[in-house]
Amino acid sequence: MTLDEIITALRGKKWVDLTHSVTESIPIFSAFPGVQRNTLYTVEQDGFFAQQLTFVTQTGTHIDAPAHFSLGKRCLEGLANKELLLPLRVIHKQEAVAQDADYRLGVQDIVDFEQQYGQIPSGCFVAFASGWSTRWPDAQAFANNDTQGNSHTPGWSIEALRFLFEQRQIAAVGHETLDTDAAVDFRRNNGLIGEFYVLDRDAWQVEVMNNLDQVPAVGAYLQVSFPNFAGTPGFPVRAIAYLLDDER
Repeated sequence: MTLDEIITALRGKKWVDLTHSVTESIPIFSAFPGVQRNTLYTVEQDGFFAQQLTFVTQTGTHIDAPAHFSLGKRCLEGLANKELLLPLRVIHKQEAVAQDADYRLGVQDIVDFEQQYGQIPSGCFVAFASGWSTRWPDAQAFANNDTQGNSHTPGWSIEALRFLFEQRQIAAVGHETLDTDAAVDFRRNNGLIGEFYVLDRDAWQVEVMNNLDQVPAVGAYLQVSFPNFAGTPGFPVRAIAYLLDDER
């Protein structure tokens, strides 16, 4: 098959945008300032339209490079382009999270997934579909704080991450929340040990994913793209899932 034939076939498939739009009012990690936008020139007055945007690298649907949490690891420009197009597996746990906002995706969830869909292949991207993206862009709903101000959000268990990376040799993970770890684990461990584990392996992840409910458990590829700023630990991305068997 020629490259032209491959592109033509790909354009015939369903594409799912897995990213949120970025605005000045979106949920963001509590330590970070929000998005600021300043219009510098307008078509009406200047003949062209240009804006200045100020934001933290970890804003909206974004990629975390290994350097985000781990000294001496790669920044974004160190990721090869071919690392950013991967087979996609989606573990759907929306119903479980709806019953328990503190849900931690565990090894048994992976075992159950593999019993139904086959073993997760090495070198793929595994996403945790929690349904949390339906709370976007309501910052209060996204944080889900109780009356004591403690957040309750789902996340990966450290055991599940170790299983995926060490037993299945996956390449990267993604999720719909702001953090890799469940909020209860963050408080219990006084840190994001799951996120540190992923990035310290020189792997990468995508956070605040959207529309995972539209992607099947198997049968899709993920492509992630971002600007080539040198020395950056992360950046907002455009992440697209290509569904292999769902043609438009």
